[in-house]
Amino acid sequence: MEVDKQYKKRIVVKVGTNVMVNKDNRIVVPILKKLVDQIARLYEEDVITVLISSGSVIAGKEVLNSNTISDRTVRRQVYSAVGQPRMMRHYYSIFHDYGMRCAQVLATKRDFDLGRHRDNMINCYEGLLSQGIIPIANEDDAVSLSMSMFTDNDELASLVAELIHADTLILLTDTDGIYDGHPDHDDSSVIRTVSTEQEVEQFVQSSNKKEGEGRGGMESKISVAKKTAAKDITTYIANGKRENVIMDIVHGKNVGTRIYKED
Repeated sequence: MEVDKQYKKRIVVKVGTNVMVNKDNRIVVPILKKLVDQIARLYEEDVITVLISSGSVIAGKEVLNSNTISDRTVRRQVYSAVGQPRMMRHYYSIFHDYGMRCAQVLATKRDFDLGRHRDNMINCYEGLLSQGIIPIANEDDAVSLSMSMFTDNDELASLVAELIHADTLILLTDTDGIYDGHPDHDDSSVIRTVSTEQEVEQFVQSSNKKEGEGRGGMESKISVAKKTAAKDITTYIANGKRENVIMDIVHGKNVGTRIYKED
């Protein structure tokens, strides 16, 4: 593994819970393998990735589905604490198969405030990236409560993208992008480009989430995408289950919805 390699691009990829689970709400390891395969191929093209990965709560729930914790917040903390090492074991093993290294970076929202914590975060990310190590970031759910919580992992991904001066942020979900109607309707289609000034929120459909699923939704993704694009980081919302979705976006193919800043 090369050290202090110069990369053409830095990208941040956020993969949501709904991308990596099956209909029984269990982690599908082959999906993680496909994501890592793309990250590994991009690395060979001098593009390095920071991965923002959901899934820890679901991974914890898989082994603690029967428990006696009545408090929903504490239950989520425990699921996450158990699930984090399970997710990292998956990622470590898959990256190892490609001769690559990965590292876990947990954070709360306060870690991004100006000051020593933010400086430490920058030093950590820069150190990892300089050694060709793929950071895998997630919210520190075990200690992140109330004011120190992110709205969701989309917000965390945006903050990380800004922190490392990423070229691109890719938000992977289970739909093909932002639709101009209900995604299940035949007369609806994906809006391929959205400017930071364009109003598309009226197309968002509400959904009911089960416990253990991600906190974010399409409305959150649009808000985060616009804020990120306004900082000159082109942002995409795309289907994480689509073959080669990350590669296609980086290579400029017309995939998902691109959110950009108007000149």
